[in-house]
Amino acid sequence: MKRILLMRHAKSSREEAGLADYDRPLNERGQKVAPRMGGYLRDAGLVPDRILCSSARRTRETLEQLWSEWETLPNVAFEDGLYTATAASLLERLHALSADTGTVLVVGHNPAIQEAAVDLAGGGPPAAYGRMKAKFPTGAVAVLVLEGDSWAGVGRGRADLERFVAPADLEPA
Repeated sequence: MKRILLMRHAKSSREEAGLADYDRPLNERGQKVAPRMGGYLRDAGLVPDRILCSSARRTRETLEQLWSEWETLPNVAFEDGLYTATAASLLERLHALSADTGTVLVVGHNPAIQEAAVDLAGGGPPAAYGRMKAKFPTGAVAVLVLEGDSWAGVGRGRADLERFVAPADLEPA
């Protein structure tokens, strides 16, 4: 069994005029949400073996905040191609993972993250799938399970959505 965690970066700032999209940092809300999501992943036993992260500033900052809650750091690759990735190119990238990777976290951008999650999910809780398909908020994570031992099986409808967690789901009551 393989597990895929698709995460949209935490909320970023648009305050600095003239700053390129690639260089936008997290805003205050994003800096609070990312460690909370990291704690959730840790407590749920979902700390990955491998991380693929867009090289954009807001995704790198999301990851830094996320892993601040983990005891060990997984193998990380910061990849320029994930900044402009499509759902199809994300799936191709997953095909290239080594067989010894059991759980991968991809930290990227919409619309690719949402489209890849929707494309991969062939089953799972209907309410969670409906929420994910309708909106994939910043900082949210889709957890998908792929049966088998090979990443070659990654494709449309080939995984089950295990859960979809948005930062609002973890907000204090």
